[in-house]
Amino acid sequence: MAVKFFGQFLVGQGVVTSEALLHAIELQERTNLKVGEMALAMGYLTADDIERAHTAQQTKDLNFGDMLVELGILSTTQLQEVIARQKATHLYIGEALVKVGALTPAKLDACLADFKADQAPYVADRIELPAGLPNQALWETTVDMTYKMITRVLGIQFRPGKCQEVSQLGPHEMIAGMDFSGDANARYLLSVSGRLQRTIAKAVLKEDCVDHEPQEILEDAVMEFVNIVCGNVVAKASQSGTALEITPPMTIHPPENGLPVPDGYCALLFPIHVSEDDCMELGLFIKKP
Repeated sequence: MAVKFFGQFLVGQGVVTSEALLHAIELQERTNLKVGEMALAMGYLTADDIERAHTAQQTKDLNFGDMLVELGILSTTQLQEVIARQKATHLYIGEALVKVGALTPAKLDACLADFKADQAPYVADRIELPAGLPNQALWETTVDMTYKMITRVLGIQFRPGKCQEVSQLGPHEMIAGMDFSGDANARYLLSVSGRLQRTIAKAVLKEDCVDHEPQEILEDAVMEFVNIVCGNVVAKASQSGTALEITPPMTIHPPENGLPVPDGYCALLFPIHVSEDDCMELGLFIKKP
């Protein structure tokens, strides 16, 4: 896999050990709090407030802090205080490695420069689509909404790979799909590994463990996530005058060599790298004019 995370890069270069990276990650996890967790620690809201805001985020394109304000849970001033505290205490993995004694500040700066140069060909800082693609704004919205909901609904941190034009979608545990029709026609596809399928199910079902859930329930959870994403895309598109309809989500079990692109369609693939071993893929099969 060409896309790497900074810690993985450092271990691969022999700069730090796996043990040191693990200690740094543990320190980072103890230190960094999400907006809701920080507001809870500051006494501004309750666990029930956090759950209510998370649920509201599934149907409205607002980040978590702004949703808390819209729901009247936090004032604008309180949100600003929470964000300021969050930024002041945030610990990046490189800083954590310095704190555990695995790197010096000077070495960290040099490694960051090497890492950025190594990853430049593979990681997308923004959504870039092929030139001449019809309805570019709509497809950019679709990709952006997917990224937002992965963060907001699933709570997953990831690195987006660069858009690729492909002839098939690679094989994974399952693919959840949904069709767009109306002012544009396409099939939205989210391909996930078995481990990420369980991660998605835990978030959607709000369960700490889904190891004993049947495969049907796991697939339903991934389809529900796709339903959330595409429902938000339709709502966002309508604000700019694009009328779309969507079908109920479906499960697709691709053949071993991947899911081919139908005749008359072009296909865009957006790799979504979650960890060293886990990647999901967003595919858009877009009908040609």
